Amino acid sequence: MSSVCAGCQDGISVPFEMKMAFQPIVDLSAQRVWGYEALVRGPNGEPAGMILSQVTDEMRYRFDQAARVLAIETAGRLFNDPCARLSINFMPNAVYEPSACIQKSLAAAKRAQFPHRNLMFEFTENERMTDVAHVNKIIEAYRALGFLTALDDFGAGYAGLGLLAKLQPDLIKIDMEVLRDIHLNRAKQVIVAGLVGIARELDIRVLAEGVENEQECTVLRAAGISLFQGYHFAKPALMALPEVPMLNSAIEVRAAG
Repeated sequence: MSSVCAGCQDGISVPFEMKMAFQPIVDLSAQRVWGYEALVRGPNGEPAGMILSQVTDEMRYRFDQAARVLAIETAGRLFNDPCARLSINFMPNAVYEPSACIQKSLAAAKRAQFPHRNLMFEFTENERMTDVAHVNKIIEAYRALGFLTALDDFGAGYAGLGLLAKLQPDLIKIDMEVLRDIHLNRAKQVIVAGLVGIARELDIRVLAEGVENEQECTVLRAAGISLFQGYHFAKPALMALPEVPMLNSAIEVRAAG
């Protein structure tokens, strides 16, 4: 185990209450829930912005660690599929030393009896990532521990092809703005087809997030995408796992056949 970094010595307490909402990630090829993304919420289900607006630079590490631990411990109580993955958002700038900073997450997984190899960590940058080497170090350390890593909001802001050329995550989540109304926009269809081809060559899986209707889903499936997330499948549920009616209907049809 790596030595404890300066940030780890501060603990993980934050001066506000938060909860987690869970949204399914669906594998349509396998007709199953592949995993769930944990989304931070206020104590009464308030949007993430209400919580994030309270996170100061000095609190960034503690918040990141507290959110991870809460997500893992809650998933340990809720998950009943031993293969389902838990996807957690994290702040690359809040990770000082990857092998040291992950210890509280591993301890939480052990307490919750949650298989730590079912964890996936999503990273995103609203501003240009200044230390790509550090993020690569995080990806390598997490991969060595058996985690998956994902680049969130791909195609928005600075999370684009330039960043993908420098980082090699296991999965990219195409931003919902790229996918919105894709069935009505040929340019978007061509762009997504190109991204899927690039990802295939790099051995990276693609997830379409923010999918809202059947038309979008149909076009994206035809482009070769099998992992989906969005209101078309289920809205996030506060401290609970939502049902996915589409999958339940498919199972009933197969059983009747």
